[in-house]
Amino acid sequence: MPRRLVQLFAGLLLYGISDSMLLLAGLGVDPWDVLHQGLSRRTGIPVGTWAIIVGALVLLLWIPLRQRPGLGTLCNVILIGAVIDAMLALVTPPHSLAVRAAVMVSGVVLNGVATGLYIGAGLGPGPRDGLMTGFAARGHSLRVVRSAIEATVLLAGWLLGGTVGVGTVVYAVCIGPLAHIFVPLFNRTAPAPAALRSETRGSPRSRLVNLGFHSPGTRGAADEPGPEPSRTG
Repeated sequence: MPRRLVQLFAGLLLYGISDSMLLLAGLGVDPWDVLHQGLSRRTGIPVGTWAIIVGALVLLLWIPLRQRPGLGTLCNVILIGAVIDAMLALVTPPHSLAVRAAVMVSGVVLNGVATGLYIGAGLGPGPRDGLMTGFAARGHSLRVVRSAIEATVLLAGWLLGGTVGVGTVVYAVCIGPLAHIFVPLFNRTAPAPAALRSETRGSPRSRLVNLGFHSPGTRGAADEPGPEPSRTG
């Protein structure tokens, strides 16, 4: 557990730093930060604070989906936004286009590493991840659910004045492949039993387990109290 806690907090810290790098580069951010940035520009409330507020509101949507937050979920809501506000207050945005591009690309890669670290720790997904996997665990396509949610928040953020640019596109194209590299690499949860893998191979449930997402219907083998191989949400 101590090792998983260190990995969790390292991942959340790096996630906040990587989000800040994208914001500082000013070339476009990920869909959720487009929303946070748009809300910030409309209200004057810092971007990181809006990330905390939106994360808490999204967490309320877990209730009808019967998702269970973990320690990592609660820490995700608070820590990432706090790091974003601290970084934006302390670091001066770069001015050279070449430097901004380098910061943007580095931020995307670091975000992929951070995603692998905090999800791989197996202490609970972030509120936005849990919302997507909560729908996916009930038979919906994870890809379709994620695309629909992120397109909605991206449009809302853009209408509010958030920055959509090349960084947004680079993030959208790269974060999936990066997560598929780094989540298994840093995964600290026990693998599912052979019977479970055989029973659910190719299903939404097995794909979520393999990526380290644990919802009521997708718990890891180490979390199971008895011999029953799986539970329905």
